[in-house]
Amino acid sequence: MTRIEQLASANDAEIRALLDAAFGPDRHGRTAYRIRIGMAWLTDLSFAAYGESGDLLGTLQCWPVALHRPDGTQAPLIMVGPVAVAPAAQHRGIGRALMDRLVETVDIHPHEPLMMIGDPDYYGRFWRFSADQTAGWSAPGPVERHRLLARAGVDVALPVTGMLGPRDLAAREGMRTQG
Repeated sequence: MTRIEQLASANDAEIRALLDAAFGPDRHGRTAYRIRIGMAWLTDLSFAAYGESGDLLGTLQCWPVALHRPDGTQAPLIMVGPVAVAPAAQHRGIGRALMDRLVETVDIHPHEPLMMIGDPDYYGRFWRFSADQTAGWSAPGPVERHRLLARAGVDVALPVTGMLGPRDLAAREGMRTQG
C-alpha cells in the first residue's frame, strides 16, 4: 500500500537521494532544470509517495514557470516534474498515483495551465497532456518538440509563442527550495 502526502513532509536529503537514484547525479544539466532555475517548488502541488514502512518511494514536484512572450509579458504556467520513483519501486503504479493526485488537485482547485517535458503517449492517455499547442514554445536547451506537453482547463487558452523560463515572482509564498 502506498500513501501519498504533501512533499513538504519529506526530508530534503531523502528527496535528493531519490532524484539521484531515479535520474542520476548529472540531472541538473537537463533542460527542465534550466526552465525552472532559481524557482522553489510549489508545496501545494508537490507530492511524496511512502511505502508501508514509511520509506520514500516517489516524488512529484511542480514549479512556477512562465512562457516569456516576445512583447516582454509572461504567461504563468506550472511545470510538472520531475516525477521520480525509486528504481526498486518502479512499475508498481507509484508515478501514476502521484500524477493522479496532482491532476485531481488541479481539477478541483484550478491553477495555471500545466506543462512538462515527457512521454506524450503516456501523459496524454491518462491526463490529457498534449503537444498540440506548444509548437511555438522555445526552451533554454534541447528538447524534443513532441515531448513539450501542456494541459489546460477547458476555458483556458494556452499562450502561443515564447521562451520557457522561471517565473518572475514578487512573493514566493507556498514554495520550498529544492536542489
